[in-house]
Amino acid sequence: MSERTQVYAQSLVDIARVENRLADVEDELFAFAQAVQGNDDLRMILTDPNIAAEERVGVTDQLLEGKALSTTKAIIALIVMAEHAGDLSEIVDAFIARSAHIREKETAEIRTAVELDDETLEKLVKALSKATGKSLDVKVILDENVIGGIVAKIGDQVIDGTLRSRLSKLKETIDG
Repeated sequence: MSERTQVYAQSLVDIARVENRLADVEDELFAFAQAVQGNDDLRMILTDPNIAAEERVGVTDQLLEGKALSTTKAIIALIVMAEHAGDLSEIVDAFIARSAHIREKETAEIRTAVELDDETLEKLVKALSKATGKSLDVKVILDENVIGGIVAKIGDQVIDGTLRSRLSKLKETIDG
């Protein structure tokens, strides 16, 4: 990660902390970054230098109206106005890492093809916390490429509980 990204992330974390909404802003920024990453048209609009920055911010304001805190909207507007929307995912990743560190948690990124209900997610978080010995802050990413299970990434550790992974291990066992 670039030094600029780290400086942005720290500054944005400081803003969210002053507002006493660090965890909420973190969740909203994560959701917005995922939406941008999953939508080519939106990503192109937010990064197009031929569209006035005010218009691009207007698009984000419309998308977030009634769905995000004013702090989150202001942070996203700042990133877009500064012409760094292309770095949004990287900035948000750095924000999440700093936020989790401040709250003395480790971020667990869970990829699944289906939405997890609260009870299932709670059980999963308990199991992952027990397995890693860490207090976790979970970010769930819906990913249609995940078949039959989940993939959890906690720091550098990856736990692959997908059907594909289990079939691959079975094949290795059979092939000897």
